[in-house]
Amino acid sequence: MIRSFALVSTLLAAAPTWAEPVTYRFVWTGAQGYSMTGAMSFDSAFLTRDMVREGDLSCFHITGFFEGQQIGRWALTMLNEDTSWRLHFVPRESAFVVEGRGIPMAQAWNMNGAGDDCGEGGFGFNLGNLGQDFCRNDEPLFASRIDPFTPFPAVRDDDYVFPAGACNGPAMLSLAPSPSVPPT
Repeated sequence: MIRSFALVSTLLAAAPTWAEPVTYRFVWTGAQGYSMTGAMSFDSAFLTRDMVREGDLSCFHITGFFEGQQIGRWALTMLNEDTSWRLHFVPRESAFVVEGRGIPMAQAWNMNGAGDDCGEGGFGFNLGNLGQDFCRNDEPLFASRIDPFTPFPAVRDDDYVFPAGACNGPAMLSLAPSPSVPPT
């Protein structure tokens, strides 16, 4: 009994501690009737960082609209090795980095600078030196483009409920490579 208690105590002490997640939702208004809504979540311990990046997120999704009608969506679980995925968020400002802050292509959410990689039937958003705009079906939607210096704020909303597919599941330790065997 004492051995079991000692083992459990040791395992609990060695377990990582996670802070509570924080969630931000956002609305983007583009040109000519285009808009986007979305949300993201990350560990509250990151609130003290200068920058939250794409790898820090546990949940993320965007939905694009034209004149109020949905034209596409993208979520974190759709991420793959070919996805353009860059995110720069400043927690102290509750805002995404826009042009002029020294970060080339500050936001690339399933869209590169050319707007030709969001996938057939896909949707993406980009914020770079030419502007803030959408991609749909591997084509840039130039009509959605607004000035790259336009502020892009977010609002904290820890009660937000994410749609299916927006959040990564817990890490599966059984799939992690053994420390003694280099990954292939």
